[in-house]
Amino acid sequence: MGATLQRAWRGRGPLACLLWPLSRLYALLAGLHRGLYRVGLLRRERLPVAVVVVGNVVAGGAGKTPVVIEILRHLRERGIAAGVVSRGYGRRSRGVREVRAGDSPADTGDEPLLVARSTACPVFVGERRADAGRALLAAHPEVRVIVSDDGLQHHALARDLEVCVFDERGTGNGWRLPAGPLREAWPRPVDLVLCPVGLAGVAGHPLRRALAPEASRADGRRMPLAELARRPLLALAGIARPEAFFGMLREAGVVPRQTLALPDHHAFDAPVAAGGLELVCTEKDAAKLWRHAPGAWAVGLQLQLDPGFWQDFDRLLDAQLSSPHGPQAA
Repeated sequence: MGATLQRAWRGRGPLACLLWPLSRLYALLAGLHRGLYRVGLLRRERLPVAVVVVGNVVAGGAGKTPVVIEILRHLRERGIAAGVVSRGYGRRSRGVREVRAGDSPADTGDEPLLVARSTACPVFVGERRADAGRALLAAHPEVRVIVSDDGLQHHALARDLEVCVFDERGTGNGWRLPAGPLREAWPRPVDLVLCPVGLAGVAGHPLRRALAPEASRADGRRMPLAELARRPLLALAGIARPEAFFGMLREAGVVPRQTLALPDHHAFDAPVAAGGLELVCTEKDAAKLWRHAPGAWAVGLQLQLDPGFWQDFDRLLDAQLSSPHGPQAA
């Protein structure tokens, strides 16, 4: 996503105003699509287990995948078998497939591969999330909860619980695409909201993000960030907001000599010219970058979610799991 648009979405300046008529058309088409499901002309598909959708209403990503990973870890601690479905954005394969830890991100998408490697939960990708969910349940019938990584706007899959995630951008200028960052109007009904502490205009459970205290390489070697900070580094990121990662590195005391901002889901099809510097990247990028640079250091993200979120999450989910009629239609 272009830096020019990202800047325009912070306010209602000339470019945003120029694009505003297109945002009205976008809103009309999105409302029509949603309405077709509401009146039954398009059918929502219901899976026979509880479905939790983790998504956002802002274009460009807001840190959904780390939240998915935390939810999966929480469910494991509770003894609830869970799996994940995803579209697998950017993958070159077609159809439904299970994601294995040793797969190429070109076949699975980088975020599903990160989830599979981080949680050891079953992860299936497919153009239609319901198809991926059915395949997952056929292969793993013990699963009681399916978590959809993204999909708030994917109305074809019925869901029992929606979690909307915000980052520091909030709702931007409050306008719809392409005049603003919103995929749909906010506020809109969701079950739970996660947002940074003190975010203006958004109410929800507080979400704190920080870098993990260690970096890792493809061979499993680990290094504390304090030691990494003493090395000559080129920091790169192929995520929605590379500058956010660079800023977190600096806040942690890791000041790279150079930074390289790349498009979200960058494929890393060729080696990176590091100019004698060591590479440091996000966990999401590492799965692709390590094919060419196994010595690159990957730094993960740690989330802190308040106990109130987990209490509300468990209460809402348990109501679905304990229902004698099974998960309810959305």
